[in-house]
Amino acid sequence: MPDTLIIVAAVVLIMAILSWVIPSGTYDYQDQDVNGRIRSVAIDGTYHEVDKSEVSPTGFLGLFAAFYRGCVDAADIIFVILCCCGTFGVMVKTGAFHSGIGSLLKRLGNKGLILVPILMIIFGLGGSIFGMASEFYGFYPLIIGLGIAMGYDAMFGFAVIACGEFVGFMGATLNPYTVGVAQNVSQVELYSGTWYRAICLVVFMTITIVYVIRYAKKLSRDPKSSVVYGEKSIHEFAEGDLDSYEFTTSDLLVIIDIAVTLVILMLGLMKWGWDYPQLCGLFLIMSMVGAGIKKWSPNKWCAEFIDSAKTVVWGCILTGVAKGIVVVMKDAMIMDTVIFHLSNLLKNAPSGISAQLMLIVQTLINFFIPSGSGQAVATMPIMAQLADIIGVTRQTAVLAFQFGDGLSNIFWPTADIVIICGLGGIKLEKWYKWFTPLFLMLLGAQMIMLEIAVLIGY
Repeated sequence: MPDTLIIVAAVVLIMAILSWVIPSGTYDYQDQDVNGRIRSVAIDGTYHEVDKSEVSPTGFLGLFAAFYRGCVDAADIIFVILCCCGTFGVMVKTGAFHSGIGSLLKRLGNKGLILVPILMIIFGLGGSIFGMASEFYGFYPLIIGLGIAMGYDAMFGFAVIACGEFVGFMGATLNPYTVGVAQNVSQVELYSGTWYRAICLVVFMTITIVYVIRYAKKLSRDPKSSVVYGEKSIHEFAEGDLDSYEFTTSDLLVIIDIAVTLVILMLGLMKWGWDYPQLCGLFLIMSMVGAGIKKWSPNKWCAEFIDSAKTVVWGCILTGVAKGIVVVMKDAMIMDTVIFHLSNLLKNAPSGISAQLMLIVQTLINFFIPSGSGQAVATMPIMAQLADIIGVTRQTAVLAFQFGDGLSNIFWPTADIVIICGLGGIKLEKWYKWFTPLFLMLLGAQMIMLEIAVLIGY
């Protein structure tokens, strides 16, 4: 299997070739107040082609320049990854995490798997209700380390948080970035139909939790069945290492430092309009406070921070290279062309499968527009009109959008999966090997829930 960087770079190359083949075009856009925020919304029926001489398809040198430009465009995310892993590397090296996990596992004994549904439901509700994604970045080192300490592997811990938050994001009940924006743009009563979305969330989370627990039990029977067997995790420590740690007052203070920081961060992101700069600043403060509690010197803090940040350089580069795909598409103005032609497929579709095709189309579009709110304002004005034509309710069209956007966030290499793989030190090809069967199960469940929605006139 080629290295993940080669796989993603190959996608950039394919997109560069397609930038000469796919006709360029654009919709007309108008500014619209969407839940208190001014956004540029596509106007249905205004798509028109643009001559290739007016755009910039990607040439030979442009292909390699796209890697640089992708890294520049993704600079904010790259520095978040470096900051998260640097600061949480410091927190782990204080020993408080080891001591806390050791105490927890001793109390749970052989009942450690009870943490799986508890943690996944917590992360899932965060994604479903509040649209939390980047807010959980700081948890990846912690949960992966916990999974390894429990005797499983890095993929187990990674799956607990990644599947938890993004399956919750997919089964959105009140998510303001997907449901809120999509319903507003589609002129559907804000947060109506929550009851059915809650049922969908329960179905999806149940399937996912069972899948993760079955994988854990498989590892218990045969550790060599791990998809990352023989690979050392950047967040790894052995369960036996926990025996040498005694949970002290300073350890408790470090844990409180982490908990308080994460609570303040969530409040800031959801209530006070914070973004990446405040997230990174808060994490730096957290790690400095933790180092102070453990009476580290400033030089030791610097050394441990840099040592931890170095482990995710690969993930940072991967994130930038993946961003190059979007750079190529924007230069050639082919995003709207893809949306236009995919939406046209729905117009002539039989009504019985129209909702399923909406789901497939939205899943494909998320490859090109890997942003929940961005995809909503770009596609829902068009999909809402198409829903009226093909006999599907606008509420169901919103449901198809949130399903297509949410699940593929941890599948397409242009979306969040490259970021969180960088945070977790998980190779993308290993993730695909583990996740693809679950992806297909959840896609099938989505289709069933959409068909029920059509039948009951949701």
